[in-house]
Amino acid sequence: MLLAIHGGKVAGCDLRQEDIVHLETTVERVTAAGEEFVFYDRNATLAFSTPYTDLANLNAVAWDILTEAPQLDGFCKYFQNRHQDVRHADRMELRLAEFLVRHRVPLGQFVRIGVVTQAKAAEVKTILALAGVPLSVVVQPDWYFFGQ
Repeated sequence: MLLAIHGGKVAGCDLRQEDIVHLETTVERVTAAGEEFVFYDRNATLAFSTPYTDLANLNAVAWDILTEAPQLDGFCKYFQNRHQDVRHADRMELRLAEFLVRHRVPLGQFVRIGVVTQAKAAEVKTILALAGVPLSVVVQPDWYFFGQ
């Protein structure tokens, strides 16, 4: 979605990627709190993606593709399909596997917030301080699509 926003492909959205912050949590934190969830083995918008509600099926996610080298913050930095390599023919749809929470994720379940610049970090830290939320904010420009 961030790449679609960056490319101006989201109708009615006038946000720039600099306006977007990433809220990070873990499967363990969300499920320990008893939140209802569903996850998909690939991009959930595809008719042939498979939904799961049992963590025993997490192996359906292509973890080998998600975590292969070269890595960026623990995950493979490349999304593009490469049809010359059968292993990467559907890499993009596999990399877009989703874990969705039904109603809400309380702030206490988040691990950190990623932002694109120091200025955005200062803005977010101010908001969190005013709300009394002790959450780490990190500048992660590599999480955004610049020069791509």
